[in-house]
Amino acid sequence: MEQAHVNFVRVGEFAWSTIEPHEGEFRLEWLQHAVRAAERHHIAVVIGTPSAAPPAWLTQKYPETLRTMENGRKDGHGNRQQFDWSDPKYRELSRRVAEKMAEAFGHDANVIGWQIDNEYANESYGETTQAQFQSWLRGKYGTLENLNTRWTTAYWSETYQDWSQIPIAEHGGNPGLMLNWKEFVSDTWRSYQKNQLDAIRAHAEPRQMITTNMMGWFDAYDHYTVAQDLDFASWDDYVGAGHLDPVRNGATHDLTRGFLRKNFWVMETQPGFVNWQTDNNALDKGEVRAMAWNAIGHGSDAVEYWQWRSALNGQEQYHGTLVGADGTPVPLYGEVKQIGAEFEKAAPVLAGTTVRSEVAVLQDYSSRWAINWQRHNKAFDPVEALLSYYAPLHKLAGSVDVIADTAPLTQYKLVVAPALNVLTPEAAKNLEAYVRTGGNLVLGQRSAMKDEDNSLFPERQPGPLAAMLGARVEQFYALDQTVPVSGVWGDAQDTIWAEQLGVMDQATQVLMRYGTSNGWLDGQPAAVTRKVGRGTITYIGTGLDAAAMRRAAEWMLEESGVAAVLPEIPADVDVAIRSNTKTRVLILTNYGSEMRVIKLPHAMHDVLKGGDTASVSLPRFGVVVLQESTGSK
Repeated sequence: MEQAHVNFVRVGEFAWSTIEPHEGEFRLEWLQHAVRAAERHHIAVVIGTPSAAPPAWLTQKYPETLRTMENGRKDGHGNRQQFDWSDPKYRELSRRVAEKMAEAFGHDANVIGWQIDNEYANESYGETTQAQFQSWLRGKYGTLENLNTRWTTAYWSETYQDWSQIPIAEHGGNPGLMLNWKEFVSDTWRSYQKNQLDAIRAHAEPRQMITTNMMGWFDAYDHYTVAQDLDFASWDDYVGAGHLDPVRNGATHDLTRGFLRKNFWVMETQPGFVNWQTDNNALDKGEVRAMAWNAIGHGSDAVEYWQWRSALNGQEQYHGTLVGADGTPVPLYGEVKQIGAEFEKAAPVLAGTTVRSEVAVLQDYSSRWAINWQRHNKAFDPVEALLSYYAPLHKLAGSVDVIADTAPLTQYKLVVAPALNVLTPEAAKNLEAYVRTGGNLVLGQRSAMKDEDNSLFPERQPGPLAAMLGARVEQFYALDQTVPVSGVWGDAQDTIWAEQLGVMDQATQVLMRYGTSNGWLDGQPAAVTRKVGRGTITYIGTGLDAAAMRRAAEWMLEESGVAAVLPEIPADVDVAIRSNTKTRVLILTNYGSEMRVIKLPHAMHDVLKGGDTASVSLPRFGVVVLQESTGSK
């Protein structure tokens, strides 16, 4: 590890049966040994609490701690995440083991942080959880009359006369019921996490930071809710089958950075290949290095690999590692060693830098849930809708923040909201204030259709923002044919979803119109914009192919006063930017198969090679890290 420039490790996150082999008997000598061994090699330690994998004695003695699956059966022992995250006894036991670990390591100079649990995922559907959900609803709505009215439960005679009648519904239930279940799940994960977090903080020095490892676009809970009590956010970066998609991967880093709007960590990265796909191909030589620098470029301050060495048995025997079961390096070890050496060299330049964006893309879990429950066209994926805007905007601007619709927006010249289906009063107020104070807001398809109860607005889309737009959605159409669109962004093809817009204010300008298609759309507005004081609001009701979306992104940036970064750069070369008040760092990576030579607008310092350069040559998966003073921007 030391030879590979590894400077921290994570340990303990699945070791409950070793930490507490019998109830109340805690064995931490082995962990002390590991921490001291790491210290001798200048390697710091992050300790994981082991609650993702309860020991057999616990689930046998306290069967109520096992989660109830959707089919009503109890989960069994022998895997992981089989616990009930809402169960009081499980919380008591998991808090106790976290507390014992914190008592032992909370003041250890070589322990720099903690990870709570591991990859939150599974809910429980038993009677006690249902009762907690009903109590949660009572606290939120106050009366059944209020709940019934806001959920329109008279439809299909779903009206409730008693709180105990309210079921758990993940699929096919009342939209208000399903949305509130997800919100309850999110709040329950937050309190589950805080149960351990508080136990650690009571015994740990403030310098020991606390996080948990999330899973990118995974949406079983609202990550903004769960992340708010953490010191920093982190996630596990896996490609799985196939190869790295730098756009999607970069957007996932930006998503994670947006949970707390600051730098994050990658707690697990794919070491060549995984073991949980049907075909577990290895990433190509150089691709793991490119993946690591992709993380740094988007604001990560750490990249960690799962796992170091092959376990002799267990469910992950075939998972990629850096050393084999015999303890000697596998071929990928050399590439990770190179990454470690480069990180060490670049660290002084990257220290204190972050991603500073003038463009934000809004991401909302309620909207994603609402659309995925009622896609209306199975091809409409809200994450893919977001990425269709993100890709050209990041390419041109060099950095994009992915944030919640209630986050502060004043720093952004352009805010884009693709598929913002659910619009809460707080979010509506936030977006309207942003536009009226000079911001430029772009709404995508299916935006502002529903309120905080997942109910349709009585106004047409974009609901509370329609008056400011001076236009509305007259009707939406799931497409079974290609619809031509043309206008200021040239010609385009819409294949999934189309919204017919109606202009209600003469100040509203039509940007795009539909061509001949189903008759209803023929010649109708497809995208409109309106100036509001110093700001603008734009609604794009059509889907745009990649070429047209690029032109639309260029228009958005020009209208917003955002300058493109290295606009002539080849399509297969990614640019990511970190900066502080004194310096700016550009990370260029070539994901194409051909050598790329890039002429820079002025000489920059090559951080990895040393010296100044006015051009760089990048082979496949080549990376260059360039530094410039902010004055030369």
